[in-house]
Amino acid sequence: MTTQMTTENTNTHDEGQIRQLIVDQQSAICAKDVDRIMAYYTTDVIYFDCKPPFQTQSADALRRIWEECFPYFPDSFKTETRDLNIFVSGSLAFAHWLLRFTEMAPDHPAMHTWLRFTAGYQRQQGKWQIVHEHCSVPFDPHTSQAVLTLDV
Repeated sequence: MTTQMTTENTNTHDEGQIRQLIVDQQSAICAKDVDRIMAYYTTDVIYFDCKPPFQTQSADALRRIWEECFPYFPDSFKTETRDLNIFVSGSLAFAHWLLRFTEMAPDHPAMHTWLRFTAGYQRQQGKWQIVHEHCSVPFDPHTSQAVLTLDV
């Protein structure tokens, strides 16, 4: 029973660290702080994006994606996260959630888009880092159109 309680306590602690990493990363995105954003990724990260290029390999390439994308964001915005689920096993963890940008002008195209995120994490030298991240937009198979809201 002690081993089970220790494992549960460790998993709860690790889940809390992953949850905080996600919060901190979203805060860095809202601050448009590329250095802080990139601090959460391994150097050999693989990122699948919802926009071209659909696959990016390496932190250097992902940094360029963030730098190119921020001019399209307003000066100030926030994020909303829903349905965050985290699974931890040893030095590996996975999380998935829904995210959208908020506190933007109502006509900003990103304002109404819900994105799906899945991330894989690895603990290296006591620190969790993102080794794989996937961002996607669901679509309606009957129309081939993106489904941007949860109101369907």
